[in-house]
Amino acid sequence: MTEGYGERVPKRVDHEERRRQIADALLRTAAARGLHATGMREVAAEAGVSLRLVQYYFGTKEELLLAGMQHLSVRFAERALARARLTPAGASGGPASPRDLIAAIVTEALPADGESRTFAVLGTAYLALSLTDPALAIAPLVKNSDAVIHVIAAQLRAAQAAGDAPAHLDPELEATSLLAMSAGLSTSVLAGLSSVEQAHAVIDYHLRRLFPAPRPALQPASRLAGRRSGERWRDHVLGAVSFRVQVPEAGGEVPGRHDRLGPVADGQAGGGAVRGAVRDRRADQ
Repeated sequence: MTEGYGERVPKRVDHEERRRQIADALLRTAAARGLHATGMREVAAEAGVSLRLVQYYFGTKEELLLAGMQHLSVRFAERALARARLTPAGASGGPASPRDLIAAIVTEALPADGESRTFAVLGTAYLALSLTDPALAIAPLVKNSDAVIHVIAAQLRAAQAAGDAPAHLDPELEATSLLAMSAGLSTSVLAGLSSVEQAHAVIDYHLRRLFPAPRPALQPASRLAGRRSGERWRDHVLGAVSFRVQVPEAGGEVPGRHDRLGPVADGQAGGGAVRGAVRDRRADQ
């Protein structure tokens, strides 16, 4: 409680930040103990909050695990976009080319550092658990993958229109195969069957097949389109993991926030964002 003009008023609580704090604690705990051995009590201890508070925001362990995976997906999207900005075009303030943006997406999935390894390990563990535990919702994560496929396909179409990719390619099939290849390479690196350098070489090999022609300088209109496509990619992936949460009033906390972490009642998320990604893609053609 805080005082103002002689009266005590409820303290405003940032529910989104509180959920992010708990989700981060889940990821740290799961990375150290394994997803299967991570419970709400351990997450509460890691976050420095009470078990009751964790249960207030996430009613069950399954909801907490899904929220953590959604949070991990948001971080993946942000890291991939940051990687695209490290390209020569991005570093100079221009938009990333379709090739650079696609390379950033498929490369970021490789377990090349601590955070990307956490993403790969926990994603694989969650998938394995969901195969035998129907309480773990896998549909929202599938929607996330669909959103990424749509974005990669849109980038391939843009490259075809600019003459940078062969016209005979099927963008949807190529996008699906690229994402599947990236997932397979990630597992191979985790298992020690391939090195990160070998995985990079495989990705480069396929990108040279998709983008064989030299890339001409982009015109102003193309730069604008490229910048918007990069922003749409981020928004689509983030949108695919966004859903509305109605927080009940408790202890004077402010209810009713739009949040990227909290679960909805039916465990579904992001369908509208994916459909929006498709509409945006068609509108741009």
